[in-house]
Amino acid sequence: MLEGSFVKYFKKQADYREGPNKLIWDSSIAHFEKFADGRDFRFRDINADLVEDFKEHLLRAKSMRDTGKRLSRNTALSYFNKVKATLRKAYKEQILASDVNAAVNGITESESMRNYLTLEEAGILSRTPCDNEIVGRASLFSILTGLRYSDIEKLTWGDVQQSGTDTYIRFRQEKTEHAENMPISEQARKLLGIPGAKKDIVFQGLQKWDVYRHLPLWLLQAGITKHITFHCFRHTYATLQLSLGTDIFTVSKMLGHKSIKTTQVYTKLVDEKKKEAANKISF
Repeated sequence: MLEGSFVKYFKKQADYREGPNKLIWDSSIAHFEKFADGRDFRFRDINADLVEDFKEHLLRAKSMRDTGKRLSRNTALSYFNKVKATLRKAYKEQILASDVNAAVNGITESESMRNYLTLEEAGILSRTPCDNEIVGRASLFSILTGLRYSDIEKLTWGDVQQSGTDTYIRFRQEKTEHAENMPISEQARKLLGIPGAKKDIVFQGLQKWDVYRHLPLWLLQAGITKHITFHCFRHTYATLQLSLGTDIFTVSKMLGHKSIKTTQVYTKLVDEKKKEAANKISF
């Protein structure tokens, strides 16, 4: 087994993935192959020093899509995590003699600026008609649930479950691949529209291109001038939940985060707003 090709095994792990997640795996593999520079590393060659070298390579690497532009730290983190996941599985399957993954620290996440809507802004947006009805419904649904575009886009009626008067969404997150069972509010349920067959897509006709075209105009019509993308609706959900008193553990679970550390960045946003409020009153 130690004579087996690590890259071939890496590519095999990527083949198990689908959609946007597979694209990230493929990019990680492409960067590893560039790092390898024609060398076909065998499992016997894989050790902590080699993996550390690849980590440093990623932190200095340029994007393969944007010529001359360096990989962001969080993109490097995402690519490096794919290698660590592969190492972890190889050790579990006894292909690697030692737990190389455990011997190498990951890349720390860079805290990026997360734009979000205030509760007042979200309310104004909900009362402002959107030129594209399905973009409007999907956007408001994201604000009310925290779901990513990739998860909303592929949501089917079979994923929508009713238990008495409660509505749940059962799905597998596109990014983390974790199975989730999420309760949603009555307002969010109404945004789903008229139920269809189990295999039918809920937001039928939702296109990323339409989001790019209609979302900026809709925001301007609502009088919102800050830069807001569809993903900012997920940030809005998290920030509003915390500011309205929901504990961080519950918010972390609702967002489907693997670690509560990922959710803590939103508490910093809320704390900043508290500081601003405290400083507004002075004598």
